[in-house]
Amino acid sequence: MPQVDAITQTATQGAAQNTASAASPEAAKRGLAPRLAGWGIGSAIAVFVIAASLLYWDHSRHFETTDDAFISARAFPVATKVTGFITEVPVTDNQHVKDGGEIVRIDDRDYRAVFNQAKAQLERDRTALAQAEKNYGRYLTLSKTNSIPQQQVDDQGFLVEQTKSVVALDEARVEAAQLDLARTTITAVGGGHVVSLSAAVGQFAPAGTALAVFVPDETWIVANFKETQLTLMQPGQEVTLAIDAYPTHLLRGRVDSIQPGSGTAFSLLPPQNATGNYVKVVQRVPVKIVIDELPPGMVLGPGMSVVPTVRVDTTRSLFERLTAK
Repeated sequence: MPQVDAITQTATQGAAQNTASAASPEAAKRGLAPRLAGWGIGSAIAVFVIAASLLYWDHSRHFETTDDAFISARAFPVATKVTGFITEVPVTDNQHVKDGGEIVRIDDRDYRAVFNQAKAQLERDRTALAQAEKNYGRYLTLSKTNSIPQQQVDDQGFLVEQTKSVVALDEARVEAAQLDLARTTITAVGGGHVVSLSAAVGQFAPAGTALAVFVPDETWIVANFKETQLTLMQPGQEVTLAIDAYPTHLLRGRVDSIQPGSGTAFSLLPPQNATGNYVKVVQRVPVKIVIDELPPGMVLGPGMSVVPTVRVDTTRSLFERLTAK
């Protein structure tokens, strides 16, 4: 019986081995299929990533951009030229005024009185000059017949020239008084906004007192590009502008000029690299960018952040050629 059991066990093991051998090729095929599929998907993803990276590299090298850019304008203080009490302030903080719009009025009564006095003096001296010229003409006629001495004629001629000088002086005084009278009304030189307004009715303002700051409508962008970004940059190149305050609007502009030197070279305390240790740092160069057209209702002021993108290569990139209709 033990021999029969051994034979039976051996036969069973052989049959199992035969069954496993028959099943192994099919199992190998089923395990290889998912691996091949994974390799195919991975390869496709790798090709896509490589292609997208090449497209991005080729497209991005046509542009230069920076986030170190801000709106700029030639803002200046509004100051008085004459002394007096402020009688009217027709504007308020941050108000927009047109060219010639009134900003501050100063009491003009004293200056108007001086102007009227100068005009009256001028009229009186003009009348005196006219009379002196008439008398000089008469003296010339009488001198031809030796009716009066030549000394009297010469004296009258000297009086005419002296009166002419007085009239010229009076005219200059009238002009100066008229200027002072006009300066009692401070007006805007061009359109712009009035900011930092400190003028108040009744305030005494000596000559030279700053009453407000005027920001003209003409604004531009100063973009501080790295010096390594200026290789292909030139005036006239197109610029796309993203304003942080208006994220849904993209403006168009162009490069106006490139400063001939880094920003630090024109600072109050420029660096001196001739002494001490030196560490090379990529410098930034201010680039002036002008806006082609500002949409109605959009207000831009100095210091607002901008992200300009300059197209330094006008040829179409591979991405643009593929997506072109």
